Amino acid sequence: MNYDNLEKSDIDVFNILKEEEHRQKFGMELIASENYVSPAVLEAMGSVFTNKYSEGYPGKRYYGGNQIIDKVETLAIERTKQLFGAEAVNVQPLSGGPANIAVYMALLEPGDKVLGLSLDQGGHLSHGHPMNFSGKLFDIVPYFLNKETEVIDMDEVAEIARREKPKMILAGFSAYSRSMDWKRFKEIADEVGAYTFADIAHVAGLIAGGQLESPVPYFDVVSTTTHKTLRGPRGGLIMCKEKFLPQINKAVFPGIQGGPHEHIIAAKAVAFGEALRPEFKDYAAQIIVNAKKLAGVLQERGYRIVSGGTDNHLMLVDIFGSVGATGKEAEHALEFVGISVNKNMIPYDQRKPMDPSGIRLGTPAMTTRGMKEKDMETLGDLIDRTIKNKDSESELLKIKSEVEAVAANFPVPGII
Repeated sequence: MNYDNLEKSDIDVFNILKEEEHRQKFGMELIASENYVSPAVLEAMGSVFTNKYSEGYPGKRYYGGNQIIDKVETLAIERTKQLFGAEAVNVQPLSGGPANIAVYMALLEPGDKVLGLSLDQGGHLSHGHPMNFSGKLFDIVPYFLNKETEVIDMDEVAEIARREKPKMILAGFSAYSRSMDWKRFKEIADEVGAYTFADIAHVAGLIAGGQLESPVPYFDVVSTTTHKTLRGPRGGLIMCKEKFLPQINKAVFPGIQGGPHEHIIAAKAVAFGEALRPEFKDYAAQIIVNAKKLAGVLQERGYRIVSGGTDNHLMLVDIFGSVGATGKEAEHALEFVGISVNKNMIPYDQRKPMDPSGIRLGTPAMTTRGMKEKDMETLGDLIDRTIKNKDSESELLKIKSEVEAVAANFPVPGII
């Protein structure tokens, strides 16, 4: 995309955009929730679909002139069904948070009890944090990781469910590196008469690519973002059993949203079409191979990886326990040299959320740019040297030059 019109119309925004292009091109993106969309997805997001209001659903709109919009939204729905084997789909949620709000509204009443993974152990804000809508409106009962294994103890989840009798059990995460036992969650929920809700925002692409087990055959409702490992535009998606679709649809519109963003829905359709191609399975497999390799390289350098490794695209690194630096210090040093990560609490962290012990790393974005196992060795070396030289500006400047040189060899889609 050359942005000729933007340059002529608004030089200020154009210049800021070019700065961001430079940052992406010459930096390395290791934030687990980020990725790069294809030029085709970018074009769909910037298309004339943005001009149309389309409140309602295909065939049942509140405005006229939606005949073509109905086609693109229906295409997105059908591709989602094919990709995940879903019975029913709503592609209108504006992002993952709104998707989750809609699920709560569809299945629960305020005050109902929900079992979800604690935020400080890898859960998401929308899974019950007290400052989030979920924690404010619902009675959240958390489950935790085993202190020794740092893995979800499903026997303990079952004990809590039997004791608390939740209306819904939520399985999902934003910082957990192990596979989820979807079938066991379903068995526990059935035993106590609870709805099952899976949030697969982080691993949707790995599931779509056939690398991780899917909750879709088991769970009542499954939500996801459409970016992250799925490599689509920023947006949300809800899949469910057919019997729940009417209440899911009503919860999305008119429950929490007005007109959907059809230019983003068009981009979702494009991304889902890309994910249906055979090469996407290779991509999803490489993400996991790269993550395992990077975790191993860091372990060889003396860093403790939470739970001892990873089954998916991400890992939590115990920086404080390994080398005495804080997660915040590591994030700042890595950002200085051009490597983007995020500070993150580790299970049972004794430090504060804004200055925790760990960092979270992920491999989807750099895998999109073409990195393989041998490149993870280079990346691990750069991370290690940066953290251990965090107080030496001269060393960090040297590493920054190396990062830029390496990153330049791996083009960002859509950036010349």
